[in-house]
Amino acid sequence: MSAFKDGLLAGKTAFVAGGTSGINLGIAKRFAELGARVAVAGRDPDKARRAAESIGPDALGLSADVRDYAAIRAAMEQVTEAFGAMDIVVSGAAGNFLAPAAAMSANAFKTVVDIDLNGTFNVFRGCYDLLNKPGASLIAITAGQAVNAMPLQIHACAAKAGVNQVVRVLAMEWGPEVRVNGISPGPIEDTEGMARLAPDPTTRARHHERIPMRRWGRIAEVAEAAVFLCSPSAEYVTGTILDCDGGSQLGDATRRDVGKGLA
Repeated sequence: MSAFKDGLLAGKTAFVAGGTSGINLGIAKRFAELGARVAVAGRDPDKARRAAESIGPDALGLSADVRDYAAIRAAMEQVTEAFGAMDIVVSGAAGNFLAPAAAMSANAFKTVVDIDLNGTFNVFRGCYDLLNKPGASLIAITAGQAVNAMPLQIHACAAKAGVNQVVRVLAMEWGPEVRVNGISPGPIEDTEGMARLAPDPTTRARHHERIPMRRWGRIAEVAEAAVFLCSPSAEYVTGTILDCDGGSQLGDATRRDVGKGLA
């Protein structure tokens, strides 16, 4: 069930970096369903092509690595040549794995920071003069690690904290012509990350118990949050990180029922 009317994004052009799979592909598909012209970019050209085909016959699938500013800029120029100036840009490319800091190489740490943090800067800096202004909307996909320290996640925590600050600084510098926000998803079904973190039913059940909503989220729910942030309903929203996480950042909810029924 969606609160958004058909054709809400008709006439808009959207570019989704990292949009060849998972949450980002779900966002791209939802934009297209609501009438936007959509382009997705990822490192693998075949995967980008297949993603575009899954979105619709007019979608563009482009090969570009967000760590390479020149490549991501060239992809964006292709989008504006095909569709005109961009109205919506999502920076969602990310890398992650579990590793203790003492066993992590400097190159492994740098790789995640390069993809998540430097990639977000490259996407947003690269699109600035290609945007329809005023009225353009930029969205970064961040994570709870930005504000909650987590063991085995020093690279992701550092990178996502930086992403949140990129959002806030650009909102200050580029307002009122461009709004800049972030979405922080919680555990989301049918994503590669959760398949790695909870590969079996027992682990999955433990994850569910810790979340106030008692379930993982759905890709479609994150996509709805993205639509909101680039819709007229959010015209006065900028510099905000929207948690779409079922309350998981509030902490472990497994003990919430303790004391029920006591006077």
